[in-house]
Amino acid sequence: MTTPMVRIENLSVEFGRGAQRVRAVRGVSFDIAPGEALGLVGESGSGKSTLGRALIRLIQASDGSSVQFEGRELMGLSQAQMRPLRRQVQMVFQDPSLNPRQRAGDMLDEVLSTHGLHTGAARAPRIAGLLQLVGLKPEHASRYSHEFSGGQKQRLGIARALAAEPRFIVADEPLSALDMSI
Repeated sequence: MTTPMVRIENLSVEFGRGAQRVRAVRGVSFDIAPGEALGLVGESGSGKSTLGRALIRLIQASDGSSVQFEGRELMGLSQAQMRPLRRQVQMVFQDPSLNPRQRAGDMLDEVLSTHGLHTGAARAPRIAGLLQLVGLKPEHASRYSHEFSGGQKQRLGIARALAAEPRFIVADEPLSALDMSI
């Protein structure tokens, strides 16, 4: 049997304090094998996005929860210990927050630079390739975020996640802003 790439055991997330405490996710467990995709379906407010954010440690899960990536327990790791794993596990957000002061190519370049990928002359072709991969044109690299439609911004968010060359991607409604032709 293949060791799971991701193992979630009894994952719970709570917000608030005391009587105002709200349990957003309760006791979720599952495994995801390498090469496998898992889709979560549920109504708005059912905790799907919260689960994804907790899985990659953008928000804190409750005590007793376990999140393992390639056999390594993530729950006890500090933010500094998580930093090297951030490249391996990326998230495509439902509503990508794009820096309005950066051009699209600079956003992708920042990811490549942060992770030491495709240095020097290899960087520009990689950025062009990422844009093409998500249905944008290489010349879109010089555009600012306000020059993109909602669907194009979503595709840029997908390209940004792919730029890190992750081993695992959490996709939070990645297609919600895309038009039907895509």
